[in-house]
Amino acid sequence: MSNFGSMQNAIYNAGLQGILPDYPVDFATLEQRAHEALGPMMTNYVAGGCGDEHTQDVNASAFHHWGMIPRMMVDCSERDLSIELFGMDLPTPLFMAPIGLNGEATQDRHGDMAAARASAETGVPFSVSTLSNDPLEDVFGACGNTPAFFQLYTPRNRELAQSLISRAEQSGAKAIMVTLDTWLTGWRPRDLNASNFPQLRGKVLQNYFSDPVFRSLLEKSPEGDPKAAIMLFAAIFGQVLTWEDMAWFKDATDLPIVLKGICHPEDVRKAIDHGADAIYCSNHGGRQANGGIATIDLLADVFAAAGDVPVLFDSGVRSGTDAVKALAMGARAVGVGRPYTYGLAIGGAAGAAWVLRSILAEADLLMAVNGYPDLTALREAGVQRTD
Repeated sequence: MSNFGSMQNAIYNAGLQGILPDYPVDFATLEQRAHEALGPMMTNYVAGGCGDEHTQDVNASAFHHWGMIPRMMVDCSERDLSIELFGMDLPTPLFMAPIGLNGEATQDRHGDMAAARASAETGVPFSVSTLSNDPLEDVFGACGNTPAFFQLYTPRNRELAQSLISRAEQSGAKAIMVTLDTWLTGWRPRDLNASNFPQLRGKVLQNYFSDPVFRSLLEKSPEGDPKAAIMLFAAIFGQVLTWEDMAWFKDATDLPIVLKGICHPEDVRKAIDHGADAIYCSNHGGRQANGGIATIDLLADVFAAAGDVPVLFDSGVRSGTDAVKALAMGARAVGVGRPYTYGLAIGGAAGAAWVLRSILAEADLLMAVNGYPDLTALREAGVQRTD
């Protein structure tokens, strides 16, 4: 058991000596400082969503119409936030959701490595993205003893897809997260108005450039200019996936296959029937499709359809309170996305670790005050609609 809430005592005690926190503990201030550090172009990409960003906005605001009822006279002097996932005992129910531009978030442009170090420091697993400024082998190595996952954007070339999966497996990945909703890019006005798509500028493509299969394909390309690698990436990014492709994934690796982007109960059942080892309930934070329903409002039905298969969740999580609500609704593990990337922007590995510890501290204290000593008690209490 870990007393994550003790972080607030450390902050208050430091204040008695005139020491203020280097980084904020609330999302609003964190976001403001991060946008200043990132600058307009990066802010557009990291903070922007699809269409008029309504789905992105309601992902976050929808947590407010779910509420918890506290239980009193319960001994919560010790809390247990640990979980079991893929046969592993993890100290926290959080994981770092994959974000494809982490590499550009830090001043040294090695944000993937900084995120991995934050994972190693906090024990919160990192989801290493296919889109990275450092080869996945280096990123997994920087995670230390903390387990990590690999998020796959499935390329159109099967040999390259197999190579990426095998490299992740050999690097120690504990699961493969297959992203389902990004075989093409959604309509993102902020990026379009700035005519900025970072990958076409050569950003976060090191997993491709370092891959032996990709390099062999590049050698066969008739193009000889420096843009050839980027154009090859653009040509092979984004395989359209169907349920029939699950057989290939199951043959490609012995690692658990996690399907990211499942929001409909019928898709949950199909995923399980085709061998998915976990369901990842997410709408990509509202970045890929507008006009949808907040993911937290879909979680209960996804959880009910999943049965004993674990459900991972992200989209709109901004605080420990948000995370607790998702856990109460059945999520086995909750993904934190933009907040830790904003931490990278203002403080590198230390900033991201601070953000993760802040979210854990808030979650821990909320459970203590509400009378939930562990996640079993939290799920038994559940949540209720407040609107």
